Amino acid sequence: MLKILVRLAWFFNVHKWRYLFAILILIIASILELVPAFLIGSAIDLFQRGSLGIDEAIQLSTVLITVIVLGYALNYIWMRSLLGGAYLLERTLRSRFMRHLYLMDHHFLKKDRPGILLARGTNDMKAISMTAGIGILTLVDAVIFMGLILGAMVIVIDWRLTLAAALPLPIIAITVTILGKMIHTRFSSAQAAFGKLNDRVLQSVAGMRVIRAFAKKKQTSNNLKHQSKGVFDRFVRVARVESFFDPIVNIVVGLSYVIGLGYGAYLVFQQQLTLGQLITFNLYLGMLIWPMFAIGELVNIMQQGSASYERVYDTMRTKKSVPEPHAPGPLKSHAPIVFQDVCFSYPSTSQNQLERISFTVNRGETVGVVGRTGSGKSTLVKQLLKYYPSGSGEMTIGGVPIRDLSQQDMRSLIGYVPQDHLLFSLTVRENLLFSTPNATDAQINDAIQSAAFTEDVRFLPDGLETRVGENGVSLSGGQKQRISIARALLTDPEILILDDSLSAVDAKTEAQIVRNIGKERKHKTTFITAHRLSAVEQADLILVLDEGKITEHGTHEQLIQQNGWYKAQATKQSLRN
Repeated sequence: MLKILVRLAWFFNVHKWRYLFAILILIIASILELVPAFLIGSAIDLFQRGSLGIDEAIQLSTVLITVIVLGYALNYIWMRSLLGGAYLLERTLRSRFMRHLYLMDHHFLKKDRPGILLARGTNDMKAISMTAGIGILTLVDAVIFMGLILGAMVIVIDWRLTLAAALPLPIIAITVTILGKMIHTRFSSAQAAFGKLNDRVLQSVAGMRVIRAFAKKKQTSNNLKHQSKGVFDRFVRVARVESFFDPIVNIVVGLSYVIGLGYGAYLVFQQQLTLGQLITFNLYLGMLIWPMFAIGELVNIMQQGSASYERVYDTMRTKKSVPEPHAPGPLKSHAPIVFQDVCFSYPSTSQNQLERISFTVNRGETVGVVGRTGSGKSTLVKQLLKYYPSGSGEMTIGGVPIRDLSQQDMRSLIGYVPQDHLLFSLTVRENLLFSTPNATDAQINDAIQSAAFTEDVRFLPDGLETRVGENGVSLSGGQKQRISIARALLTDPEILILDDSLSAVDAKTEAQIVRNIGKERKHKTTFITAHRLSAVEQADLILVLDEGKITEHGTHEQLIQQNGWYKAQATKQSLRN
């Protein structure tokens, strides 16, 4: 049950003085809580003997008020320190979690859905942090405070009466053992279901236009309702187990009271116990109620925290599928890019998506990559991004294998515009500045002009300050593509990759963008993958892919002379236009 505290030892070691101080103050406050019951019992005995005068009453009242005020002050101190530690743990864990996600590669992000990661970064983090706050409190109260109360009952009252009243306590220990395992299993299942529900909600919100277009609102709503009920049912199963703790504690407390009062009254009649001691004993019995409840709360918090920690750790222990080189090679940004007999397959399949790819690109050249859908165009250019482990063959920049370059160095050379353009729910300006926060207005205007977006900005309600909505929902597909292109151009990358990033613009705008990029990037390398051949007509090298193989290569003029797929496609597209 307490394994979670062992797993969090790294945190407690760093903040040991905070926790030692908080626990020490908590123990002192717990000792002070025992004093009022003793004072009340003493006052009753003095009153019974007729010895309670004005001076004694004032003295006892002064001590009682002092203890209560001091207790409140100490409670404030330990709560601030202890619960502050819980928030600190949550912040530390969440920061580590996010840093880990930023370091993960494409394969990991495809495996773990955003909704599941969101649940682990929120609900699970909260459950773990509870163990370092309320969990420590319940542990101290369930062990030390209960021990102090029982010790006071033995020393101040009577050991026989204490032993008799404590006879029902083992019932709680048995209950904790049985119910604790059930809570762990059921809470893990509930959190997993909650993560899947999160993912479904995110997908539904992102795909709202499609859902409405196909009139699937009712079906989607019913699916969400059904999945939500499943999550609700799982958490109800957790609550059912938790609900057993309170009745059992009440039964144990009731038994202790019956035994304590009955046996205590007998000892009073036998004159082996004073009336004041019996009152004090019963007050101590009442104080035992919280430590007994704390045992149940402790089990609940620790088991939930343990289940959540396992889920978070499952993400944190995942290693990158593309390891960083032990000794990164020198980065030569002005050197040629060479692919030599490169073969590649995705981790999820054994079939090659690229087969014996060979070509050379010198600095300042533009490379067009065309082919049928699924021919491997995007897979080819993504090799430069090191999204996946390298296959066989060799990819080099200036003679240095790409596998020997760090991902950070490699990606610092590249401006990438993916097929699935992503815009943040910010203004147009903020989306542009995401790549280059310190860009000047002049640089922003140049990038917008190169991406043929200047006219569109004029018609936006607030120009560059227009908010684009969730993932650019207020913009057209072509506008989103051009903002993405401008964002990449703003970094002035050594290598620009446009991965089918002109598909949503018309032929005239496409020609203007390609012309602008060619003029602005005369001495830098550009890769363009496209379905429309007009996007690559001016390229220095055009690669035609089919089933992961280069079937044709050359300039536009050279490929037109060949009676291959490129010429046939060019003829079709020219007739269509």
